[in-house]
Amino acid sequence: MKRIIPYSIMVIALLLSGCLYPKSELSKNEIPNEEQLALIEAAVLQYKEQSNGLVPIKTNPSDVPLYEKYLIDFTTLKEAQLISEIPGTAYENGGFYQYVIITPEDDPRVKLIDLRVTEKIREVHVKLDIYRQKNLYPPFGEQIADGIYRLNYEKLGFKEEPTVISPFSRQKLPLLITTDGDIIVDYRVDFQLAMDEFNPDIEEGEDIRFILEENYPFVPAYSVEYTVEDNHPIFKN
Repeated sequence: MKRIIPYSIMVIALLLSGCLYPKSELSKNEIPNEEQLALIEAAVLQYKEQSNGLVPIKTNPSDVPLYEKYLIDFTTLKEAQLISEIPGTAYENGGFYQYVIITPEDDPRVKLIDLRVTEKIREVHVKLDIYRQKNLYPPFGEQIADGIYRLNYEKLGFKEEPTVISPFSRQKLPLLITTDGDIIVDYRVDFQLAMDEFNPDIEEGEDIRFILEENYPFVPAYSVEYTVEDNHPIFKN
């Protein structure tokens, strides 16, 4: 269902922008609060209204994955005087989070990517690139699903399986590798917890990543499509 934010609420949010970002309350390690996200989303919607449907995003190649594709251009929002300053939790201001837009054409929503996940994936990719210079195939481990494998992390020089801390559940999530050599996050634990808590209406074969989109401020970055089978999340083939 498309959300409608009253224009008056957007205006109030914008007028309060200087009050919503007191520097004493903005820690680089702080999880962004609802007010911050609401403010930036209101600014994005206002910008779209003023610019004939355009959204303030940085230019990225067309093959960038969905959740990492539409990065918010805070400079554009500041120049349009729609925000007074960049959130202290944003990467552009030294924070841990990248602010992104999902569904930009229809109903732009502002979400977050935890860059500590990004950094760990980058670390694995560096070791993977070094490995591939001497080996024809990536270090595939146990097959998890069609085209998805565990990493043979010892061959990459890791003493233990590389994991990331989930921005959704704060649990450790393993990193997997696809046949294309892409490193992805295994979000199955998060999906199961979200399904148990929110009891969403889903069908087998449907991409269920919307469950995390709709119920958390984050997006499942570095993911592939998931679906359900017997009420359990699985990778969608």
